[in-house]
Amino acid sequence: MNYSEIMVRHGELSTKGKNRMRFINKLKRNIQDVLVPFPAITVRSDRDRTHVYLNGTDYQPVVEALKLVFGIQALSPVYKLEKDVPLLVLAVQNIMKSLYHEGLTFKIASKRSDHQFELDSCDLNRLLGGAVFEVLPNIQAQMKNPDITLKVEIREEAAYISYEEIKGAGGLPVGTSGKGMLMLSGGIDSPVAGYLALKRGLEIEAVHFASPPYTSPGALQKAQELTRRLTRFGGNIQFIEVPFTEIQEEIKNKAPEAYLMTLTRRFMMRITDAIRDQRKGLVIINGESLGQVASQTLESMQAINAVTTTPVIRPVVTMDKLEIIEMAQTIDTFDISIQPFEDCCTIFAPDRPKTNPKLSNVEKYEERFDVAGLVKRAVAGIVVTEITPEVINDDVENLIDDVL
Repeated sequence: MNYSEIMVRHGELSTKGKNRMRFINKLKRNIQDVLVPFPAITVRSDRDRTHVYLNGTDYQPVVEALKLVFGIQALSPVYKLEKDVPLLVLAVQNIMKSLYHEGLTFKIASKRSDHQFELDSCDLNRLLGGAVFEVLPNIQAQMKNPDITLKVEIREEAAYISYEEIKGAGGLPVGTSGKGMLMLSGGIDSPVAGYLALKRGLEIEAVHFASPPYTSPGALQKAQELTRRLTRFGGNIQFIEVPFTEIQEEIKNKAPEAYLMTLTRRFMMRITDAIRDQRKGLVIINGESLGQVASQTLESMQAINAVTTTPVIRPVVTMDKLEIIEMAQTIDTFDISIQPFEDCCTIFAPDRPKTNPKLSNVEKYEERFDVAGLVKRAVAGIVVTEITPEVINDDVENLIDDVL
């Protein structure tokens, strides 16, 4: 027997009230986006479950993709059968024979949602358990913590059998909590921040600042590949490349070295906020961790934040570097992030950046610039690319070498 589908159980979605189907329908669309590499698959959702029909597709890579999608509590590869008792008996016997080894313990857990079915749950447990003993007389039944729990569910449309329950990613479906702009540098922290924002249902658009010729095509490719890794958790992401060369050269030529980082970050924040407004986002997300670098002291954050009234979410702000690295490794972004390509935040980094910049000084230095004009030109020059969860090239070094 081959699996006919993967049954997805909804997580927090089950607690939603009148808008429950909005969350479920969004989860369905996210699943469809993530499973684009599997064209034979179809997806159907109802209030209690989402059904991913395999239609002959190998179930294992599909399970690996679904395990990452936010909004899924658990998932099970299942066999779908007609609601016929002899068919159920034969299927259960064949499944248990294929799983059997000496000392194996099992139990049958039946659930009857279709109350017109001829047997109730207790009768079905007894019948199917007895059928297992007929073909495997040495097997042991065990009600608590058996090796195999064979679940049989009788629903209106069919009968379903499963024995694997695989933990999902939890959280909320991406896109159910609004949209935010992720300031994606290409380092370790910002992809982790993006991941945590996605987990709480935020749709993200990745804003990346590029300063050619100071930053290379490899740095841009690296940021796009990090974005692609994040698409595995909820579907397509818009990648927004911002031309930043003019601004960085202006800052380098006209501002004191100690304030280069503060001024750079303030321009980045202004531009991200303008893009957010243009694209109807609600928040800005970044990867700042308190005290990790000079621009991430409270004094620096205050000076940088002063350019906007938009909420700025910092998901990793209380995490130390080792915690962030561990999470980056878990979500498979770390090896890309440590590729040796400099981004905008590092190319003109001063040796002794100001850790407690005074807002009055910052504003005085900004009088040397056409701030509005620089921001306007940067926003006008953005390039938007849709990043999709295509099959990912695990050999990222080769991919980036090709770009160079």
